[in-house]
Amino acid sequence: MKSLKSYAPRLALVMLAALLSQAPAMAAKGSAAKEPVAATVNGVAVPESRVEALVAQQTAKGAPDSPQLREQIKNFLVGRELLAQQAKSKGLEKSPEVMAELEMARQQILIGAYLQQFLKAHPISDAAIKAEYDRLVAANPQKEYKARHILVEKESEAKDIIAKLDKGEKFDTLATQSKDPGSKDKGGDLGWNVPGNFVKEFSDAMVALNKGSYTTAPVKSQFGYHVIKLEDSRDAKAPPLDEVKGQIQQALVGRSVEQHVAELRQKAKVQ
Repeated sequence: MKSLKSYAPRLALVMLAALLSQAPAMAAKGSAAKEPVAATVNGVAVPESRVEALVAQQTAKGAPDSPQLREQIKNFLVGRELLAQQAKSKGLEKSPEVMAELEMARQQILIGAYLQQFLKAHPISDAAIKAEYDRLVAANPQKEYKARHILVEKESEAKDIIAKLDKGEKFDTLATQSKDPGSKDKGGDLGWNVPGNFVKEFSDAMVALNKGSYTTAPVKSQFGYHVIKLEDSRDAKAPPLDEVKGQIQQALVGRSVEQHVAELRQKAKVQ
């Protein structure tokens, strides 16, 4: 079922993901004098905790923890420190624009850390994911359609094809004239699809057909003129829960955070 496969988080969840991605940086903070030092750059210590934080990020993405990875990360942090020192020497840290961005970054890290804590205290249960899955399946009944088409550039060409079909010529033979390289050598066969996989003009014409019939007038779309034949239709099967579980969980997380922000806003004095 396309509606479930494309079940995606809203903008708030994209923002949430960005915030959470910043939270591990909190581990890199602390007093450099009280912890191991990975490198010293012009007398400024680069804490080992920063290396560990970035190693954790990379291994979470599938990279193996190795001496080579740690050396690359250390060199990366040394380069950052060198550039930061140069920026300070130019007085850029006192620039109003830079100060505003630094404050935004500080706020983002704080929010990310808070949201991690909030989500740990308010986890999304498997039961909630299953309930949302069932709701989506019930709310989005769909049919799949197995269709063929012939795509041509001119309306007159499409009318000529329809006339030949009316005289008994075979659709798959005429499909060799199609401009669609993906289906012309398969008799115009497009396989099984939900209507949303096609442009509106095409899908509207397709779903209006009876099984075995074809369009009696050319169907114009942004691609040209179509002659469409409906082979069959069936109830669409929803994807297995395991296939969309992660997407549903992310969306429920976004909903939970949005609700929490709304509750905080109700209690706050916002002018």
